[in-house]
Amino acid sequence: LDADQIAIGRDYEYTTSEDDFVAVKCRSCSLVFLTPRPSINEFTKIYPSNYHAFEFSPDQFGLVFQVRRRLEARRLLAWCKGLGENARIIDIGCGDGFHLEILRDFGRKGWQLEGVDFDERAATIARNKGLTVHQGLLEELNLPQASYDLAFLIQTIEHVADPPALLRQVKSLLRPGGRVIIVTDNTDSLDAKIFAGRYWGGYHFPRHWNLFNQKSMRLLAQQAGFTVAALTTAVSPVNWVYSLRNTLVDKQAPTWLFELFSLKSTISLSVFTALDTLLQFVGRGALLNAILERKD
Repeated sequence: LDADQIAIGRDYEYTTSEDDFVAVKCRSCSLVFLTPRPSINEFTKIYPSNYHAFEFSPDQFGLVFQVRRRLEARRLLAWCKGLGENARIIDIGCGDGFHLEILRDFGRKGWQLEGVDFDERAATIARNKGLTVHQGLLEELNLPQASYDLAFLIQTIEHVADPPALLRQVKSLLRPGGRVIIVTDNTDSLDAKIFAGRYWGGYHFPRHWNLFNQKSMRLLAQQAGFTVAALTTAVSPVNWVYSLRNTLVDKQAPTWLFELFSLKSTISLSVFTALDTLLQFVGRGALLNAILERKD
């Protein structure tokens, strides 16, 4: 294995396991990956019912939900610019349908919106919102080929075992000229450098299996046969907040202290949004944002 161990840590966020998990970095392509990984039959264990992607709701997250919904609406509509009245859009790894619901509420009325999620719990929550969601693995769903104008992989690619295979599958669904938007954690961000050895929120042990920087993302696009239309970084406070929380949890800090750093904490999220906005000016935002195009 031509890779070096760069981190070892635990599931600080959901404590689904007492095991230590190891992240390594490929010397040639700079991909960071988890080894060994949990097996697929441990899926419901490592994604517990209170996992944030299954229940990101105004009841649970209040003001944070409202602010994020507005910000995500702006991002999503920018990516959808130029799509026709009846464009077909698919969100792969849609969770509880958060992004699909935004597109339904703020996008064009004629857009055909669909989601895919492996988890039955997430798919059920999304369907209860009146959304069209296919439950299962993408390669097993037999969706119509060359039929979609735009695909989203928002915080999804890092959760899958074989990113090139998934992207090739996505490419087959897109019409020529169709695009896929990938949003994922940036291993070259400042938060990743500071908390690299154990506590970086982007590791999300044991749920993030592959993590990218711009170099490895370009290689991924090439392996899947896509053209890179744009590759930038984006602002996010989440990994900053999680990194500090993970540190405090591991140091056995009092609960009231580490609870100041959570997805429900408007103060810590605001502070690190401001910091990451400054870092974004020098191309070091916490997230990678890739826009890939199917040319053929």
